[in-house]
Amino acid sequence: MFQLVHWSRAAWDCARWPHFSPHELACHCCGEMCVWPEALDAIARLRRALDSPLAINSGHRCALHNARVGGAPLSLHKQLAFDVALAAHDPAQLERAAQASGFRGFGYGQSFLHLDTGGTPARWFYGNRSKAKWASLGIF
Repeated sequence: MFQLVHWSRAAWDCARWPHFSPHELACHCCGEMCVWPEALDAIARLRRALDSPLAINSGHRCALHNARVGGAPLSLHKQLAFDVALAAHDPAQLERAAQASGFRGFGYGQSFLHLDTGGTPARWFYGNRSKAKWASLGIF
């Protein structure tokens, strides 16, 4: 179950999710935040497994922001998904650690890895260049 609130009013457990703030995971246009413990626990496990900071390019998106950036109408970003920047990470190691951390949705971009804890396991590429990049890394 998840809760939508402005990031400044989010029920945030600093001990449980110490490496992230509601502000950095909130919608960039309005500050709406989704507090979804399952997803937050998964990103916290990933951060601990890598023992390295994660730059989140996009976390929660309100419906308007999701539409403006061309997000899918049923995008899990409208709840809580994470686009993690690949910079400073070995992409293959990041992907393996994300799987072990409980993520089920993987979107392979050229400069980011989309992660979500949606119900059905899913994998997709953001265009042929992204597919070629990840294939060159031996992921597929």
